[in-house]
Amino acid sequence: MAQLSAVDTAWQQRAEDRRAGLRRMRLVATGLLVVMAVVFAVCWKFEGEYPWLAYVRAFAEAGMVGACADWFAVVALFRHPLGLPIPHTAILPQNKQRIGDTLGGFFARNFFNSTEIGARLDKIDVAEWLSAWLRNPENVSLLVGWSRGLLPPAVELIGTSQLRSTSRDFIKNGIDSIAAAPLAGRVLAVFLAQEQHLAAFDWGIETAIDLLDENRPLIRQKAAEKGGRWLPKWVDAKLADAFVDGLLETLAAARAPDHPWRRDFGDFLDRLVTRLAEDPVLFERCEQIKAGVLDTKLVDDYLAWLASETETRLKLEWEVENGVLASALQHALAAIGGWIESSEGVRDAINRSARQLVLNTVVPHRDEIGTYVSDVVGRWDSETLVTRLELTVGKDLQYIRINGTLVGGAVGLLLFTITKLLG
Repeated sequence: MAQLSAVDTAWQQRAEDRRAGLRRMRLVATGLLVVMAVVFAVCWKFEGEYPWLAYVRAFAEAGMVGACADWFAVVALFRHPLGLPIPHTAILPQNKQRIGDTLGGFFARNFFNSTEIGARLDKIDVAEWLSAWLRNPENVSLLVGWSRGLLPPAVELIGTSQLRSTSRDFIKNGIDSIAAAPLAGRVLAVFLAQEQHLAAFDWGIETAIDLLDENRPLIRQKAAEKGGRWLPKWVDAKLADAFVDGLLETLAAARAPDHPWRRDFGDFLDRLVTRLAEDPVLFERCEQIKAGVLDTKLVDDYLAWLASETETRLKLEWEVENGVLASALQHALAAIGGWIESSEGVRDAINRSARQLVLNTVVPHRDEIGTYVSDVVGRWDSETLVTRLELTVGKDLQYIRINGTLVGGAVGLLLFTITKLLG
């Protein structure tokens, strides 16, 4: 509103300046007519004593005629001279609609064609302006504040349930669009490159040792149940303990950094990475597993919960003036401004897009713009039309009166002189 008031104030000030300039020029033109009348009267009075005053009188007389004629012509454009309904006067008010149609067509054909707009757009560096605007912290803060006020109404407009459903579908479709096997292969390749498989191997060995040790009594029991009836129970227990101890010693030996099982485990994972990238059967199997997981109600419920939690966190974070989300958005916008400034290709793309956008928007609708101009002029009452046009060109039209006075006087003097010479 402050900007709008500033624009209105500036326009009103310009209108007052034009009004004052028009009054001054009217006084000058009318004053010159009065001067001509006074000169004519003086010359007519003393012409008998000073014959040369006849030339001055001829100049003044013709000047008055020219001044009156041009005054009539200028006034007739805007209103009836002296209020008399003389035919072909008040031209502009009586032809208001035709003037509006002509102005609309003139603007549409000559100002909003692709040649003129394209030539003007070629001189405008939209990318440079956008980059400079985004690199101004005050502008970025203004944009972030505006978006903070826009988010809650936008969420309410869309609807919470619809927003959550859309978010859930977006996440689910995004996951579904990613091939499972190649993704798993890339993750596993990174896992191997960082030698994290060795830590996983160690974890697996320790887990197996703990499980065997903790379940030794169960293993004894199962061995006794499966053992022969002719063997004593304590023999079955001894055999089970020996078997478990052997397994534990074998697993403990695998803790050594140079144990072959470690190399075999790495080789197996390398082959698996290759299969995940190239084996169509494994690819299809991974896709079936992924589809089965995504189609479960558990995943739908989890994604719905995730969308709800994300929405809640975003709302709470967005309400904090200097929160993480607002700061991230500020840094992102500033980074975009720097990116535009440093990348010539991006600037060219932005300028081309802006140019094409304006051409595709304005040029096909230039007839509508012309119609708009015509409708606006047609809705003005006669007094509004006369006032606005007179403030725009009235000052210049007063020069016609001044020139008519001087040129008319000069022509009258020339004709009078020629008549004297010929007579």
